[in-house]
Amino acid sequence: QEGVGLDAINDAFLLESSVYRLLKRYCGGQPYYLHLLELFLQTGYQTELGQMLDLITAPVSRVDLSRFSEQRYKAIVKYKTAFYSFYLPVAAAMYMVGIDSKEEHDNAKAILLEMGEYFQIQDDYLDCYGDPALTGKVGTDIQDNKCSWLVVECLRRVTPEQRRILEENYGRKEPEKVAKVKELYTALGMEAAFREYEESSYRRLQELIGQHARRLPRDIFLGLARKIYKRQK
Repeated sequence: QEGVGLDAINDAFLLESSVYRLLKRYCGGQPYYLHLLELFLQTGYQTELGQMLDLITAPVSRVDLSRFSEQRYKAIVKYKTAFYSFYLPVAAAMYMVGIDSKEEHDNAKAILLEMGEYFQIQDDYLDCYGDPALTGKVGTDIQDNKCSWLVVECLRRVTPEQRRILEENYGRKEPEKVAKVKELYTALGMEAAFREYEESSYRRLQELIGQHARRLPRDIFLGLARKIYKRQK
């Protein structure tokens, strides 16, 4: 932004430091303070790893679809999104009410990381197919050369000729090239593929909750799953 420049880097450090000042101010005298401190530090590190993976997988200046794989995509989503969006808030609440055993946190993590992956795949779908009036933004994953679920799934299904079309048009800003990628998604049935994934993923979440939330408040996890199921924004 004009008038800010590299000052934004220092601003980011100030914001991060403020997290720990707030934790100390409001939780410093509590028995769970150390757990919260370690949780926020670990989650910050994990999120930075995820951001790094995203940046080196899909640099804006170079389109290389050979870098896009299901394994790489899942790693990006796990570290960049799932830990901070889903595990962190629930784990913090667990520590605050005295649930601090590794076993129960591992159980919660098994559910919440899967939920975070489902949430990010929804985001990737909505970036392309969502209604901007509901999502509040116009999607740019195609133009920005993002390693999204749609392009990873597309690469699993394409013929050599279709891959050539994808390589010639993905990660480009021109509207006609973006349109060609979307046409390819349509030809490969990506909307139907997402609907199938969404149903199977939701069933999988129900199974994980039944398996791992035996001694945890199951309604918390069920409520989170219902809240994001078939969301439009």
